Amino acid sequence: MFIDQARINVKAGDGGHGSIAFRREKFIPYGGPAGGDGGKGGDIWVEASASLITLRDFRYQRHYKADRGSHGEGSKRTGRSGEDLVIRVPVGTQIRDAETGDIIADMVEDGQRALVASGGRGGRGNARFATPTDRAPRRAEDGALGEEKTLHLELKLLADVGLVGLPNAGKSSFLARVSHAAPKIADYPFTTLSPNLGLVEPSGYLRPFVLADIPGLIEGAHAGAGLGLQFLRHIERTRVLLYIVDASADDEGGPLEALTTVRSEVGLHNEDLLTRPALVLLNKIDLPDAREQARSLAAELERRGYEVYAVSAATGEGIDAVVMRTAELLAGSAGPGLNVSRMESTNG
Repeated sequence: MFIDQARINVKAGDGGHGSIAFRREKFIPYGGPAGGDGGKGGDIWVEASASLITLRDFRYQRHYKADRGSHGEGSKRTGRSGEDLVIRVPVGTQIRDAETGDIIADMVEDGQRALVASGGRGGRGNARFATPTDRAPRRAEDGALGEEKTLHLELKLLADVGLVGLPNAGKSSFLARVSHAAPKIADYPFTTLSPNLGLVEPSGYLRPFVLADIPGLIEGAHAGAGLGLQFLRHIERTRVLLYIVDASADDEGGPLEALTTVRSEVGLHNEDLLTRPALVLLNKIDLPDAREQARSLAAELERRGYEVYAVSAATGEGIDAVVMRTAELLAGSAGPGLNVSRMESTNG
């Protein structure tokens, strides 16, 4: 099960208490104070790990506590410090204080660490309080309490490109065609129930990129309809969006209405996403009448300022041009993906 949100409680270790002790040795009747300091409590760290892909483990364990420091001892011996606790999370996890909503850390690199709760300092032993006027103090400090917090963990996949569209538009088929990913593909809506990632490797000198496919959006997704709200966060980090539209659709409104619905839901979730470079893919041109419909659609979408490609995820037609153009946009060697209409896949 893909789990991308979790709430956990963390408690850093308390510091050990300082000791009240005196030096007791033969022939030294006035040995003086010898109470040692308490040890520091263990800190709690969060570490990003590329070997993890979901927050599923936090569904079963929600409380984490670091070791406390040991108490000080006689002969000015300092107590042992508590061991730090390291909590591993997937790369891309954002950590917030559940009470204030403040972002504590954004774990975007493998091996990155962040301190989320500090252990309490150890209390001072009575040896620390000796003065010329008080040579035998009988007081020591208690150790400080370790920090305790409730954390909200939210996983946002680290992908370069986001693939969005209505259910059954062919997003999973496109992902399977351009990468080695193996998403579930079927001829009914909502076959994708969780985000899928695939590594796309363009030919030539262009760098590979990661493509994220999220479950199909429906009207009202930003408000919780369908699965859209649950997974829209996974395209927030992407730099390019691919809107995939079923060019064979003959229902009311057709492909143009489908694109309007998807962009509206994306914008209502996060308005900044609408300013990112984007391509519109008219999919399923291998089906009857879809190719001609794609031609007329492209003219209208060009008028609206979109860059359009007609493709068939089933046969692979037009796919190479989309992959190359996407890689160009990521490399910054081309424009913002607007005001240009390309129909290479329909020429002939």
